[in-house]
Amino acid sequence: MPRVLLIEDDPSIREGVGLGLRRRGHDVSSAETGEEGLALMGGFRPELVLLDLMLPGINGVQVCRRIRETSQVPIIMLTARGDDFDIVVGLEAGADDYIVKPARTEVIEARIKAVLRRLSDPVGTRPGVEQHGELTIDRAGLSVAKSGERVPLAPSEIKLLLHLSASPEQVFSRQQLLEYVWDHSYHADARLVDACVRRLRTKVEDPDASPRYIQTVRGFGYRFGPL
Repeated sequence: MPRVLLIEDDPSIREGVGLGLRRRGHDVSSAETGEEGLALMGGFRPELVLLDLMLPGINGVQVCRRIRETSQVPIIMLTARGDDFDIVVGLEAGADDYIVKPARTEVIEARIKAVLRRLSDPVGTRPGVEQHGELTIDRAGLSVAKSGERVPLAPSEIKLLLHLSASPEQVFSRQQLLEYVWDHSYHADARLVDACVRRLRTKVEDPDASPRYIQTVRGFGYRFGPL
């Protein structure tokens, strides 16, 4: 079972979630503050981070940004109901998904499995290396390069790019992308898709030009190309 780093300042939630995940076989390391969590990143080497947004000192958004400077480990935010602005900011900072507190352990476990499944079974994967303009997409290796330089992508970003580029010019609705990329079969929050697209564009598109690869189809969703 994957190693999970839990960064949560509420002791009851931290202990309850940690105990529940350990009972399911996870190796869990817990931190009360963002500073403690960042200090654990190197030695513990988590395979997934559960990150509370409202932390004392360095808040969850700042922690997320710091992690993304050196790692593409999957990050799931833990947020209170009604924190809509913080959710958007957290997703923009690089989080892959979010869970509204309080949440049962089985719900958290299911979301962890869904996020990790994006890495082990990416949608649209097929052998070979593809060239799309300046982008080189290695589907088997789950890597992307732009003009020969490797582009670091979070799990949700690489899976979204793989899915869209597998069917160039096909338009996908946000709900379809939620189902294919995030494994959310219910009517989930479309902000997951929009935030991921914005992050992906900052990495693969030219900053001073209209999107070339990830294009918006107004009123419906997104497509890859045409170039």
